[in-house]
Amino acid sequence: MSTYDCVILTEQRYLNDSKTDAYKHNVYFEDRLVYHALEELGLRTLRLAWDDMFFDWSTTKLILFRTTWDYFDRFDEFSKWLETVSKQTTLLNSEAIIRWNIDKHYLLDLQKNDIHIAESHFIEQNAQVTLSQLHHILNWRDTVLKPCISGAARHTYKLNIENLEAHEKTFQELIKNEAMMLQPFQHNIVSKGEISMMVFNGQFTHAILKKAKTGDFRVQDDFGGSVQDYTPTDEEIKFAETCVKACIELPIYARVDIFEDNNEHIALSELELIEPELWFRHHPEAAKLLAKAIKDKLAHEN
Repeated sequence: MSTYDCVILTEQRYLNDSKTDAYKHNVYFEDRLVYHALEELGLRTLRLAWDDMFFDWSTTKLILFRTTWDYFDRFDEFSKWLETVSKQTTLLNSEAIIRWNIDKHYLLDLQKNDIHIAESHFIEQNAQVTLSQLHHILNWRDTVLKPCISGAARHTYKLNIENLEAHEKTFQELIKNEAMMLQPFQHNIVSKGEISMMVFNGQFTHAILKKAKTGDFRVQDDFGGSVQDYTPTDEEIKFAETCVKACIELPIYARVDIFEDNNEHIALSELELIEPELWFRHHPEAAKLLAKAIKDKLAHEN
């Protein structure tokens, strides 16, 4: 018989609260909101680092990925662990959807399902092409280059015709080891920001607006971006829920990042299904909605 109903996954650096580091405190605080919401529903809950070598993962019915934000820096190790643990317990979200969502090629699958994504060109590993050739072929001037497997804006570069030569060496080193993607620079993200829509069990719960700091194009708060509450339109809510329902299976939680593209249309920037920041501190009630979805999942499995 399982000892726990649900283990909340984090990483070692976020296991403990911090009185001096606001970022670490927010991570801890939000995970605790989920922890207490699960406990209030009578679920036996624990919070652990995903690489805890002493825990027997078969002793929990579910594991919930929350703040495992080092996985893309330790991808080979994480991938092997994921394969092992998926045989011992149920993952939220599932191994299948995690592996699908890790690689940004998933955007092409969504596009085939009539989801309007940011215009994108994928450059496969070992491709024999230069940045100058790409920009000439695609007729793009201002672009953003990033890896297909990434996070926290790792190796994300803003390019233009004038600085391609300066980035060419880095691009060639990257493309030897991994696939990359090139996208036209989206000017509205700088001026209007990017909207993050939280969707649990297919239903929208809350949204926030992220804006880059002056002089930057990255909206993540890691890089000084701002975050504020946002009330989305009915069209934006419908778009976010449609994105989630277009996945290979319905995730129990999702963050849908959307923006207004250069043609003034709602477009999908990213669909975060692995370990998204969900901003429960802006909407604590949403932690209870996620907890209820988890309890319903347990009841269905039993």
